[in-house]
Amino acid sequence: MGYKDTYQQWKENQNLDHLLKEELEAMASDEETMKDAFFAPLEFGTAGMRGILGAGINRMNIYTVRQATEGLARLMESKGEEEKKRGVAIAYDSRRFSPEFAMEAARTLGAHGIPAYVFESLRPTPELSFAVRHLNCLCGIMITASHNPANYNGYKVYGEDGGQMPPHDADALTTFIREIENSLEVEVASEAEIKEKGLLTILGEEVDEIYLKEVATVTVNPELVKEMSTEMKLVFTPLHGTGKMLGERALKNAGFDGFTLVPEQAEPDSDFSTVHSPNPEEPGAFEYAIKLGKEIGADILVATDPDADRLGAAVRKEDGEYEVITGNQIASLMLEYLLLAKKDAGELAENAVVLKSIVSSELPTAIAESYGVKMVDVLTGFKFIAEKIHQYETDHSQEFVFGFEESYGYLVKPFVRDKDAIQALVLIAEVAAHYKKKGQTLDDGLQEIYEKYGYYQEKTISVTMSGVTGAEKIEKLIATFRENSPTEFAGIAVKETLDFGNRTKTAQDGSIEPIEMPSSNVLKYILEDGSWIAVRPSGTEPKIKFYIGAKASSEKEATDKITCLEEELLKYTK
Repeated sequence: MGYKDTYQQWKENQNLDHLLKEELEAMASDEETMKDAFFAPLEFGTAGMRGILGAGINRMNIYTVRQATEGLARLMESKGEEEKKRGVAIAYDSRRFSPEFAMEAARTLGAHGIPAYVFESLRPTPELSFAVRHLNCLCGIMITASHNPANYNGYKVYGEDGGQMPPHDADALTTFIREIENSLEVEVASEAEIKEKGLLTILGEEVDEIYLKEVATVTVNPELVKEMSTEMKLVFTPLHGTGKMLGERALKNAGFDGFTLVPEQAEPDSDFSTVHSPNPEEPGAFEYAIKLGKEIGADILVATDPDADRLGAAVRKEDGEYEVITGNQIASLMLEYLLLAKKDAGELAENAVVLKSIVSSELPTAIAESYGVKMVDVLTGFKFIAEKIHQYETDHSQEFVFGFEESYGYLVKPFVRDKDAIQALVLIAEVAAHYKKKGQTLDDGLQEIYEKYGYYQEKTISVTMSGVTGAEKIEKLIATFRENSPTEFAGIAVKETLDFGNRTKTAQDGSIEPIEMPSSNVLKYILEDGSWIAVRPSGTEPKIKFYIGAKASSEKEATDKITCLEEELLKYTK
């Protein structure tokens, strides 16, 4: 059907949610909005789905949630009755309609006789990942739009290992979802019915305590924490999300007493009223934390996104101002300290391994190698880090010590199989305590790292291409890069071209080697001077992303390289 037909189908449905019905009425005189809401279903990708709240098949609402969950139920049924009985763990964050969406998912599963384990109130994504494994569930659902603006919500699916669903199952799930022609007709059980049949279990403090007990093992040097617990001052903002509930307790359990919550942003708020976007990558998210930090002389400012899987930080400079640092810089500080502390404690295994994505900085690689630790690159998406952890636990070939992505996601201990900002919060506090004891700031620590390993800089450029033609533009741009592979960028020759879609690595002389990774629509160019560029479409948003990495002998030289390469890349988007 065309978008007008689908709109009419929704409008004529007698049982449609009344709020959505009101929105449809308003849409009748706004054809552009109508088209955007109904021209195509909200895309369900490898990382789930994320979109604007509202009426329509291209929006987040109870019907798109039911459709996604119906697809998940069918996938579970395809695995057999016993597997189906293991059920699904469900959590949600502080966004609009998150509790409602969580219960809609449980009701949809209940219509198939599938047990749902739903948290009593909002919880962080990493606790959902933990709960899937702890409860031996077959799957997990997290209702969140991560760090997107307030008018978004989303739906992420987890596999039995607690990681986001791997490609094989994600593809099968997408197929099941697409087979559902009308989301308005998905059958759901009542909440009373699933309670009566024992298909609904409410989770609470019992899971929190077990998760926090595991988080306590993140601390490497308890004596350091005890010594510096009040001297090191940390400001923490959960940006109106889920981070406060467990983050505050995790810091206290670790022994940190010198931390202060940003009061204006401590409590959940679906409007995220103090920030333009609750994204710890953006300096604007630290406005209130910076003000408080200056008042109390904080050593470090830390922010978590609404579902507390990402963590950002700001460090104090010599002049007393604060600077928001990148995810790569945070990972480098964490890794340098972690390996040093483990080595000093005699806990660094000979077969230790660090995992990172192919678009993350090479500085942590240099750090790992300096300690004799292996660095392994994986495709973008924390599920690939989770898969490697599972492999190492199965074959006992390596011992996982740290994993990260440049997009502010870190994992210290593998009892969680996704990004964990609660673990990261405890570790970065210990790192700050380490430098505080030396009479240094984290900024001083960064400069030490650069002097030791070289000046590395990275930048991510996200270009939004939304609307009806957005996906086509992104697909066409990727095809242009693939079919007319650049031989140079900003006058620097391409040394190697890595096409992760075709799983090939092509050298300057034309020789080709296979890439031993799953296929992914990513292109990466290694330049002759050691710089690199990667191009990939976002898995959750209508964006194309460019990643740039440079290494130089000085900060200025690295910055200049990044600037030149950025200007070159933006020409492709004109």
